[in-house]
Amino acid sequence: MSSTTPVSPNPNRRRFIGGAIATAASYNRIFGANDVIRIGAIGNGGRWDALSDALQKNPGNQVVAVCDVYEPRRLRAKARAAADATEHVDYREILDRKDVDAVTIATPDHWHVRIAIDAVGAGKDVYCEKPVTHTPAEGAPLLAAVRGSNRVVQVGLQQRSWEHYLAVKKDVIDAGVLGQVTLIRTYWYQNHNTGGRVPNIDTARLDWKRFLGPATDRPFDADTFANWRWYWDFGGGAMTDLFVHWVDVAQWYMGVDMPTRATATGVKALLQQRQTPDTMSAALSYPAAVVEFDCALLGYIEGGGLMFRGTKGALRLHRQGYEVYNEIPNYSEAFQPPPAAAKGKSSRDGLIDHVQNFLDCVRSRGTPNAPVEVGVAAARAGHIANIAMRGSGVWSPDAPV
Repeated sequence: MSSTTPVSPNPNRRRFIGGAIATAASYNRIFGANDVIRIGAIGNGGRWDALSDALQKNPGNQVVAVCDVYEPRRLRAKARAAADATEHVDYREILDRKDVDAVTIATPDHWHVRIAIDAVGAGKDVYCEKPVTHTPAEGAPLLAAVRGSNRVVQVGLQQRSWEHYLAVKKDVIDAGVLGQVTLIRTYWYQNHNTGGRVPNIDTARLDWKRFLGPATDRPFDADTFANWRWYWDFGGGAMTDLFVHWVDVAQWYMGVDMPTRATATGVKALLQQRQTPDTMSAALSYPAAVVEFDCALLGYIEGGGLMFRGTKGALRLHRQGYEVYNEIPNYSEAFQPPPAAAKGKSSRDGLIDHVQNFLDCVRSRGTPNAPVEVGVAAARAGHIANIAMRGSGVWSPDAPV
């Protein structure tokens, strides 16, 4: 397939059906203790670097193929892979390999569902970065494809495998320590102020047309390529890049995964060259609680996390750990947090355990901690917030999703 060949909505469907039949025996493969899970890495940018680190810290796997539209990223990924690892520009070449057991998908969002559907159709297990969908409409066909494939699909919502998130759910939320929780404030602050610097991309080593894929054709733009999350055709801004992590935790802890109403607003106050807002706020209503999200991309102070407010106390939860505070007896506007009634620290990056959970399920054929249903529901909440923000400011269940 040449660099200028358009990618059809369902590329080489007959070939993938045939591949699925040819690899049907692998559905029942039992991995022994010494068997190595052979992985193809599709998308070798910054997120792949983190996944690669996590894979290297878990035994029993080997990256045997890498794929990216940008040669410098492919070469960097290949240098960390198996000595005989192959490199590809077309991900379908990896899916054709009978010796590849699983793939990771760390591409721009608009490629996720297409590659995931092709991968499970070719008999591969899948670790797909969040958001698993780029649009709400992609959820149903992805669910149908995965459910009909007998494949393991783990979505990159690593809090589901992070030790202290699991402990907090059991020992704080489920134990009723906070009483009735009615408000979950989530927040994420990052510094994206580049001072006008333009990313340095060697276009002679980039397959721009393949990067665009199903997106509308357009001339090359360095910021769009390097920072695709903040352009609508490729990502969904902070609502699907950042909020999806926290709303997934909120939905997991509440046991409810569909909002009943949403409001949202946002502005491009700082990063005018990008399409998605750099400063935004959203509120999603659920039957018994409201989940808020605040985000500004101008500074790092406070980072990211969640604050649960209940009738008996409050919980601050973040990737470094958590703190539980008992309710105070008197109202105060000069509030100083009381001593934490309970607290804990993260012992290590939860991505390591999340990748291990995926590898374990590839071997056992069990259900991973963040299956495709969880990924679709979390992404849907982010899409709903974007629909409200880009529309009238309000979303309700009778509005199209």
